[in-house]
Amino acid sequence: MRCVIARFPFDLTKSGVLETMKGIKPEPITGDSVIIGRRHYPIKQVGAVITRQDRRDFSAGEVTRAMALLGFTCRTPSEDAAPRDLTPLQTASALLGASTPA
Repeated sequence: MRCVIARFPFDLTKSGVLETMKGIKPEPITGDSVIIGRRHYPIKQVGAVITRQDRRDFSAGEVTRAMALLGFTCRTPSEDAAPRDLTPLQTASALLGASTPA
């Protein structure tokens, strides 16, 4: 599939992306991510590896669009993951791993 990332055209295939990302250790995810194989990668890391460009040269949206068109599952941080207003007891329980009442 032909796509444009940072004003440069790339011919990407799903198998090509899988092969390129083989052996690459995922960085910690802080924003958008993509599932390649059984691993979750930050979208900017994938873009940098497959395009060999600096991460500042392209947007996460460009790479997300390309990965989604190739059939990979892309995820964005959801609003549900945003911190809620919790009482100090609920915050302490959450930090200890206990479930908080709704």
